[in-house]
Amino acid sequence: MSLDQDTVKRIVEGALFAAGQPMKLEKLAGLFLEEEAPPTEMLVEAINQLKAEYEGRGVMLKEVASGFRFQVEETVGEWVSRLWEEKPARYSRALLETLALIAYRQPITRGEIEEIRGVSVSSHITKTLLEREWIRVVGHRDVPGRPAMYGTTRNFLDYFNLKNLDELPSLAEIRDLDAINAELELVQ
Repeated sequence: MSLDQDTVKRIVEGALFAAGQPMKLEKLAGLFLEEEAPPTEMLVEAINQLKAEYEGRGVMLKEVASGFRFQVEETVGEWVSRLWEEKPARYSRALLETLALIAYRQPITRGEIEEIRGVSVSSHITKTLLEREWIRVVGHRDVPGRPAMYGTTRNFLDYFNLKNLDELPSLAEIRDLDAINAELELVQ
């Protein structure tokens, strides 16, 4: 039994809403029994149709590093965020500088971050970034002491609505880390 395009699209839409997390195309394909499995092109077409249908609405279909997900459209995020009463976490300038250095210079060691910033990196900063799962240890530098090298994670990409690191703004675009901190408060 083969399914028509409209049915495939409705199944994909329902799965993406219900999943609560991004889903890769392969995972979406796994929803179908072997005898009813649509071709990959049909799934891609369903995704493209949904993107078009949700364009200009309060919800959008977005592809991030972990797959496809529905999320609040950025222009209405300010109002939707008022649903949650708790105040979003504020991030210090030092934490944001450290995260930016890891994102742009990965893999990078704590010592290299300290050398660039000119001050020591608090263990609280690395602990916070590791707990948020925005960074991870990707290896150890082959020098005495074998310091840990840090890199960003899929969670980092997902949180900042990036598909890959190439989508990071160029360093020339980043002028003021305090403005980024204000933007982060809106995202949460």
